[in-house]
Amino acid sequence: MITNFLLDNKALMLPAMLLVAAVCVGVGYAVLRARPWVSWALVALSLVPVAALALTPVLGRSFQFCAVQFAVPTLHSVESLANVALFVPPVFFATLVTRLPLVMLAAGTILSAEIEVFQGLVPEVGRACDTNDWAMNTAGAVVAVLLARATVALSDRVRTPQPGR
Repeated sequence: MITNFLLDNKALMLPAMLLVAAVCVGVGYAVLRARPWVSWALVALSLVPVAALALTPVLGRSFQFCAVQFAVPTLHSVESLANVALFVPPVFFATLVTRLPLVMLAAGTILSAEIEVFQGLVPEVGRACDTNDWAMNTAGAVVAVLLARATVALSDRVRTPQPGR
């Protein structure tokens, strides 16, 4: 539904991606000092769309092969940019709670690869196995780690008293 809306309104893709990033940073900043279970709950909640969009069967479709391609997304390539945005929230919140950016980057990359392998091995789900999806999900994980690091740095700077002030 969201993808169809964005396909019909391609000009809204960039604002939608920026909105995802802004919401992550705002919520992440607010929960940085909260109990860890709050951040873990956000990780779990943000994995729901990943599972729904990647693993829910599409009736009447079946793919036999994985597409091996690597395309650079443009601002009008909705599906590629949606794959970037899809992995930003879970990797962002996981990085905030663990403070292990490289581990969470690897986890996001591995999760995306596992999803693509599953889609390739179980063609009955009607989802296309595509290396480009994996690459775009990984790009989203990179964006998420960078946003999380910046959010933590900003939070630490705001909460640390500056000498002479």
